Amino acid sequence: MTDLAGLLDADARAALRAWPGGTWHEPALATLTRHEFSDEHWIYERKLDGVRLIAGADGGEPQLWSRNRKRVDASYPEIADALAAQGAPSFVVDGEVVAFEGERTSFARLQKRMHLTDPAAARRTGVAVFYYVFDLIAFGGVDLTRLPLRTRKRLLRECFEFADPLRWSAHRNGDGVDFLAQACARGWEGLIAKRADQPYRSGRGRDWLKFKCVAGQEFVIGGYTEPQGSRTGFGALLVGYHDREGLRYAGKVGTGYDERALRELRAALDERSRADSPFHDPVREPGVHWAEPELVAEVGFSEWTDDGKLRHPRFSGLRNDKPAADVRRES
Repeated sequence: MTDLAGLLDADARAALRAWPGGTWHEPALATLTRHEFSDEHWIYERKLDGVRLIAGADGGEPQLWSRNRKRVDASYPEIADALAAQGAPSFVVDGEVVAFEGERTSFARLQKRMHLTDPAAARRTGVAVFYYVFDLIAFGGVDLTRLPLRTRKRLLRECFEFADPLRWSAHRNGDGVDFLAQACARGWEGLIAKRADQPYRSGRGRDWLKFKCVAGQEFVIGGYTEPQGSRTGFGALLVGYHDREGLRYAGKVGTGYDERALRELRAALDERSRADSPFHDPVREPGVHWAEPELVAEVGFSEWTDDGKLRHPRFSGLRNDKPAADVRRES
C-alpha cells in the first residue's frame, strides 16, 4: 500500500484524520456561473456528460454509489472489477462515469446502462463505459478531505494505476478562459473550475463552479400531451423546477426521443397519473395528462425566454441519481 505520510509535508500530515469507515461520502457539487475567469489558485477540468459516481472499498469488494446514495454496482460491473484489481483494501474516490458517441461523451448513450440492475445485462448492451476519477476522499483508513485539492489529486495519481475503464481526469492550471474557448470549440459541455487550495466540502458551494458551453439541466416531469399524427407514446413532456412557490412550469419538450423512449416514458407516466396539475403556474396546452412529479429528465436547450420558459429544448434522458424535490433552476 502507498505510504501517504511519506508523500506529505508536516502541515499536510497534521491535517490527516482516521477514516470512520464505509464506502460512501456525500459529494461536492458545483454551482453554475456565467462569469468565467482565469486564476492561478484554481484548476479547470472538462465537464463530462455522464453520471456522478462515488466509489469505495472497506475491506471487501468495491461499492459504487450514485450521488443520491443508491448502489449502482450492477450497472457498471467492469468499473467495480477494475477498482478491485487495484488491490487497495480501503479507499473512497469521486468521479464521473461516461459513455462516448464518437469523440463526445453522451448521456443518451449512457441511458442504456444506468437503469439496469443485472450485471450480465449491462455488459450485453455493448455500451462501453469509463470512470473518470477526479478526487481522492480517503485511502488506507485515512481521511483526506482536509487536504487541499491539488494535494489530493497528486495522491490520487500515486495511489491508483489508470487503465481503461479507469481514467485520470486531467486538469489545467490557471488558464480558465482560454481553456473554455477550446472546450466549446471541441463540442464539450464546458468546464468545472475548482479552488486548488481548498478541502473537500460536501454539498453545493462555490469552491467548485460550472462554466457551460451549452445550456442544459435537470427538470421534473409533471405531465405530457397527446401524440399527433403517426407519433406514438406522447407529444411532449411538460417539465418544471422547484422554487419557494412550488413546482414552476418551464415549458414542453417535444424532441429528442426514439420510439423506445416514447413507449417507456408513456408507461412510466401513466403509472404516476393524477387528476390535477402538479405545477404552480397555469399550463395552457391541449390534450394534457398530468403525472406525479417524480421523474427527472435531463434537457438541453438554447436559452431561457423572458417569461421563464425553455427555448428549443431537447430531451437527453432520464436521471435516476437526483431526487425530483432537489431540482432547482440553475442560475
